[in-house]
Amino acid sequence: MNRINEPNAFKSRITDWPLAERPREKLLQFGPASISDAELIAILLGQGTSRMNAVELAKMLLRTFGSLEALSNASLAELQQVKGIGQAKAVALMAAFQLYRNLQKEMAERDLIVFNDPQKVAKAYQPVLGHLKQETFYVVLLDKQLRRIRDFPVTRGTLDASLVSPREVFRPAVKFMAKGVLVLHNHPSGNVRPSQADIEVTKRLQHSGQILDIPLYDHLIITFDGYYSFKENGLM
Repeated sequence: MNRINEPNAFKSRITDWPLAERPREKLLQFGPASISDAELIAILLGQGTSRMNAVELAKMLLRTFGSLEALSNASLAELQQVKGIGQAKAVALMAAFQLYRNLQKEMAERDLIVFNDPQKVAKAYQPVLGHLKQETFYVVLLDKQLRRIRDFPVTRGTLDASLVSPREVFRPAVKFMAKGVLVLHNHPSGNVRPSQADIEVTKRLQHSGQILDIPLYDHLIITFDGYYSFKENGLM
């Protein structure tokens, strides 16, 4: 992405605006739902630059990335390609978007006590995996009631049978005395359908689980707004 330049025309400072039009004052008086995305972002930015106030800088961010969703998924380096967005502002934005994802995960996990409903599992892990731009493979260790013992990433990168080793998946399962595992990975493309590599990895893990008597209960493919369950679709 090319670095975005500020406009030459000087933009008035927000402190020069009437009180009723300033983002913070509007939020205090009418609540956060009353102000625009650009104004909310401006509050996070804190201030603009010598030539652009915080609201104009926020609007330029939204124009540059095209949508709030794309902005929320931007990396630190991508954010800093926008002139006027230094490390501190980029970190503040990333922290705010991640905090929202953490909230989504926390709310979804309220209904996720037993890991036997693929839809509920997917909803809980979409905030973790759905926005990532690189394929990431997760394993969830389960007890005999199908409750989570712990979860963690196994590998990052293009998924194939050589990268996802049964040893890496089942070694912690043995260590923590898991009675079963569930695995998940994301598709950054947004396509939830399994690839041939996904199918091969699942077969290898299922076979290894049978040998170790630690069954693989499901393999979920996660996207930003969808999921695919191997179990639901009769592939295991």
